[in-house]
Amino acid sequence: LVLWFGGQEVARGQMTTAQLLSFLFLLHQIAQAASGVGAIQLTRKQVRAAAQRIFREALDVEPEAYDAPDAQPLPPLQGRIQFEQVSFRYPTGEQALREVSFEIQPGEVVALVGHSGAGKSTLVDLLLRFYTPQEGAIRLDGYDIQKVTLESLRAQIGVVPQQTILFVGTVAENIAYGKPDATREEIERAAKQAHAHEFIERLPNSYDTLIGEKGVRLSGGEAQRIAIARALLRNPRILVLDEATASLDPVSERIIQQVIEEGRGMRTTLIIAHRWTTVQCADRALVLERGRLVEQGSHAELVQRGGVYAQLYRAALLEPV
Repeated sequence: LVLWFGGQEVARGQMTTAQLLSFLFLLHQIAQAASGVGAIQLTRKQVRAAAQRIFREALDVEPEAYDAPDAQPLPPLQGRIQFEQVSFRYPTGEQALREVSFEIQPGEVVALVGHSGAGKSTLVDLLLRFYTPQEGAIRLDGYDIQKVTLESLRAQIGVVPQQTILFVGTVAENIAYGKPDATREEIERAAKQAHAHEFIERLPNSYDTLIGEKGVRLSGGEAQRIAIARALLRNPRILVLDEATASLDPVSERIIQQVIEEGRGMRTTLIIAHRWTTVQCADRALVLERGRLVEQGSHAELVQRGGVYAQLYRAALLEPV
C-alpha cells in the first residue's frame, strides 16, 4: 500500500522520487530492526506515530488524513459505494475529478476505465481517504467517510496493487502482514480463496517456507496471489485491484479473474485495468475522461454506444500482441 500510494504521488508531482526512496529506506530499516528482535511487537499506535515522524522529519510533509473529533467507527459494511457530485483538485492546482456521481451496489464488480490521467486512481485515493474532496460526498452504506474513523474505514477495504511487496519472512507471515493475530486456519482459508494454497503446499516447508532475499523466489503470478490472500485475510467488504494483472502471464491472469468471479456477490470489487480480458469480467464499467464520468454500462452496451469506451477498446484490439 505504501509503494502503491507513493508511486501515485511521484507520478503526480506531489512527492519526489528521492523522497519516496528515503521513506522506503527508512521503512526498510525499521522492518530490519524489528525482524532482528523477535520479542518486539509494535502496536498500531506506535506504528502510526512512527509513520507520522517519518513524514514530518524525513519528507517534510504532513499526513493528509485525520479523524474528525466526533468520528465514529464504521460498522460492518455491505459494500455500497456512492460518489455524490465529487470534485477534487490537487494542491498543485491540477483538477483531477469534476462533479463525479455514481452508485455501486453491494457485491457488484465494477471496472474503472479511461486514458492515463483520467482520474481512476484519484477516485480510489479519495475512497481510501488519502485525500479529501473539495466538493461533494463519498458514502459507504450511506455513511459519509469523512465522519468515520480512518482505521475502521481502511480495515474494510482491501487493495491489491500492481507491484507486489513481499517481506523477508515465511509465506504465512507475508499473508498475515495486515492481520498479525491471524490463525493458521484463517491464513490457509485466505490462500485457498486466492488460489495460492496448492503452490504453497508444494514449497519446501509449505506455509513456513522462507521467501525473500535469503529464501525461495516466487514468480510474479505467485507473488500476486500472496498479495491477494493478504488482502482477503481481513475479509474486506470492498476489494480494489489496481492494475493487479498488468504484468502477469495469461495463466496467472486467468487465476486472478477466477478470484474476481468467485467473489462476485460476496464483496464489492473495483478493478483498474488496461487488459480488456480483465475489464470484461466486470458487471459494468465507469468510464472517466479528464476527470469526468462520461459513460457507464456493461461491456456490450458501451461498445455498441460507440463512445470513449468503444474507442479505447477498438484501439486495444489494433495493438500488436
